[in-house]
Amino acid sequence: MPQIFHRSTNTISRFTIFGTLILVAVLFWVFAQLQRSPYYTYAGVVRPQPVPFSHQHHVGGLGIDCRYCHTSVEVSSFAGIPPTKTCMNCHAQIWTNAALLAPVRQSYQTGQSLVWNRVNDLPDFVYFNHSIHVAKGVGCTTCHGPVSRMPLMYNYASLQMEWCLNCHREPEKFLRPRSEIFNAEYQPPDGQNPVQFEGKSYSGQVELGRALAQKYKLRSVSDITSCSTCHR
Repeated sequence: MPQIFHRSTNTISRFTIFGTLILVAVLFWVFAQLQRSPYYTYAGVVRPQPVPFSHQHHVGGLGIDCRYCHTSVEVSSFAGIPPTKTCMNCHAQIWTNAALLAPVRQSYQTGQSLVWNRVNDLPDFVYFNHSIHVAKGVGCTTCHGPVSRMPLMYNYASLQMEWCLNCHREPEKFLRPRSEIFNAEYQPPDGQNPVQFEGKSYSGQVELGRALAQKYKLRSVSDITSCSTCHR
């Protein structure tokens, strides 16, 4: 019986099958990298705001405590956006004619709130509570990054689930004493920089973190990595 297909058909078939598999794998890799990139997560990207507020100036330069503006961070799931009156507590007396603060003065005079663009914005299907993280020893800069060195605020982390789980799986690597929660310049113990907690010196972060987890009654890893913890 004569051969129906040319011998090269086998080669073409193998090339097509393996080529398709390789193409699918490459596309999957590209999609995964894109999903983790600033294009998708906005990590490191400065959002436009009605007023160019500088955390570097206010926090790093003037030493203003986070809670002066974010008043509900210790008692609520939402950290709070300061009303215009908070800005005017100072700016009614200093920089009173600065052009860049014109929207602030107009907002104060008209009673119409400034519309800020949220920088750290989680999806609606994710539940996040600021107060519980503060109570358990998670510092502001752990999630928000070096805010005292940000001329303009940007998203420090990806805020993706894998990033959250990195902390929830090993919380001892990230906890700090409650007295240091709002310290933008806090440095964890690294052998050269020991930290004092309840009369004891800790030279390593994991050692300190375990003591803090016990002191602050942190739930088990299985609990804080449960789906229902964040997806309610």
